[in-house]
Amino acid sequence: MSRPLHVAFLSWRDAAHPEAGGSEVYVEQMAAGLAARGHRVVVVTARPPGTRAGERVDGVVHVRGGGRLTVYLHGLLWVARHRRSLDVVVDVINGLPFATPLVRRTGVVALVHHVHREQWRMIYPDWRGRLGWFVESRVTPALYRRAPHVTVSRSTAADLERLGVRADLVRVVRNGLVPRPVAGPRSPTPRVVVLSRLVPHKQVEHVLEAAHALRGRHPGLVVDVVGTGWWERRLREEAHQLGVDDVVRFHGWVDDDERDRLLAAAHVLALPSVREGWGIAVTEAAAQRTPTVGYRSSGGLRESVDDGVTGWLVEDRAGLTAAVDDVLSGRVDVELAGEAARERAAGLSWERSVEELVAVLQEEAGRRRGRRAQRAP
Repeated sequence: MSRPLHVAFLSWRDAAHPEAGGSEVYVEQMAAGLAARGHRVVVVTARPPGTRAGERVDGVVHVRGGGRLTVYLHGLLWVARHRRSLDVVVDVINGLPFATPLVRRTGVVALVHHVHREQWRMIYPDWRGRLGWFVESRVTPALYRRAPHVTVSRSTAADLERLGVRADLVRVVRNGLVPRPVAGPRSPTPRVVVLSRLVPHKQVEHVLEAAHALRGRHPGLVVDVVGTGWWERRLREEAHQLGVDDVVRFHGWVDDDERDRLLAAAHVLALPSVREGWGIAVTEAAAQRTPTVGYRSSGGLRESVDDGVTGWLVEDRAGLTAAVDDVLSGRVDVELAGEAARERAAGLSWERSVEELVAVLQEEAGRRRGRRAQRAP
């Protein structure tokens, strides 16, 4: 058996962050899985108000410092101070990198859920967006050109290769799933759920527009929006302008039990994101035997959703509205799709995902040890 590793994850947020999403769930599960196998694990992130600078959770040490941008300097300096004791640093690249290759040439793994071309343009339509995409598409691939890359879907793997990352350096390690029982019955009245961070590139407005178009056809329609984010105020304004603020319910952050209850009650999960690496909300809904409708162009949904079997992939807003209408009208068999989704989700395992990541980390740690041995006198 290989010796335990000392691993650090650098991420701009952890699961305790109020804007945490699927990427943070992935890191949380991987870190806890590594710790359970006897590895020494540290997660270095920003420190939002109300959180501790340091604590241990599920055997994982959390080190928090810095804000939205200063976290990158905080993380890099932390690695520089601990570089001799660390076997591997997992640099979680959410648009911007921590630039760990600047302080260590080996023992670095880049974790990328998806690329952010569209997000940069949507959030920063000016020079900042162009600069952000330049860093992500040009600077980052050059800086990490020797580092193994881990991603969650073949779609993102292909995007990375188009940016110049060598195909032999890219490994796909998919999201797992924590098995949970179905939380309750499906609602007898029409119900749609959104489970997402509330940010522009999740395009929740498209679901609000669908609710406006369909409420007359489906009396009693309810749209449950589950999640938080800085775009929530704009979404509430949009709901009011569309005249659907009596249909749309903003739940904010909820615990896992309430999340599952809302997912189980829905006829369909609507996920109109412009880009998804995998879409962990898809499998969380599937575990509650709720199918998903989303955009084919989002990338990762082409793998997390089996089109026509566990959900439906559409091309545009009109297609999204039509697909939701088909579900609520009974023109498609929601129960059949839901059972297929649940069966597929049952095949996903964080245990297996952790094992696959361990193999990548062990290989990179071995490469680092070999390089250090060569330099030894």
